[in-house]
Amino acid sequence: MSSRRLLKAAEAIREVVSMAILTELRDPRIRDVTVIGVEVAPDMRSAKVAVSIMGPESKQQLALRGLDNAKGFLQSRIADRIDTRYTPKLQFVADQGVKKSLEVGKILEQLAAERQAAGTEDTSPSPSISADDHDDAAENDYEPLDETDVETDEDSDESSGR
Repeated sequence: MSSRRLLKAAEAIREVVSMAILTELRDPRIRDVTVIGVEVAPDMRSAKVAVSIMGPESKQQLALRGLDNAKGFLQSRIADRIDTRYTPKLQFVADQGVKKSLEVGKILEQLAAERQAAGTEDTSPSPSISADDHDDAAENDYEPLDETDVETDEDSDESSGR
C-alpha cells in the first residue's frame, strides 16, 4: 500500500475521531482532548491516535481510560466514513509534546532572567548579531542588475553571427 494512501487514511481517521470526540461523545471523563495525529499501520489493521489532554496527570489518565472505553464507538464512526477492507483498531497515546514545549519555554524564560541579571554585572559585548546588522549585511551582498548587464536572445544571436 502506498504511503500516500496511508497518509490520507490517517488524516481521515484523525478528522473522524476528533469530530466524534468533540460532538458525539458524552463521557464526562473526556474533556479538553485534542487529537494531534494518527499513525496507521501499513496493513491498516491498527492505528495509534496521539491525543493531547490538558490538565494534571490524573485527569489525563482518566481521559485516556474514557477514550479506551469509547474505542468501539469511534471505530464504528471510522467504518462508516472510510471504505476499507479492515477498520483499524484504535490505540490512544498521550502526546507529551505540548507539555514538554511548555517546560522548555519555562527553562528559556529562566535562562533569559539569569542572563539579564548577569548582564547588569557583566559588561562584555555579546557576540550575537542584531536585526539591524543583518539588514545592513544583506544590503551589501545584493546589487541589482542594470539592463545593460543582462544578455537577451537578440544579443546572443548577434554575437554568434546568426
